[in-house]
Amino acid sequence: MTARVGGGSRFLFDSFDAATARIEANERVAEERWAALDYRLAHIEGSLERLERRIWVMVFGVAGFLLAQGAEAVVRAALAG
Repeated sequence: MTARVGGGSRFLFDSFDAATARIEANERVAEERWAALDYRLAHIEGSLERLERRIWVMVFGVAGFLLAQGAEAVVRAALAG
């Protein structure tokens, strides 16, 4: 952009650089897209953490059930024999 020395409005003398405006608009759009992607990824990560926690609770529940069944079998064998 060329600046003119003297009085008056700069908008009357400066040329509008469409390429610069287009690049700035594309940069703003890209920043918004990255922000939206980060937001969605944060929600996906949170969902995966909750799912992982549920799976571990299920695994420990099954392991506890199997240990209880084994302990019951040992106790019955000790009482019967």
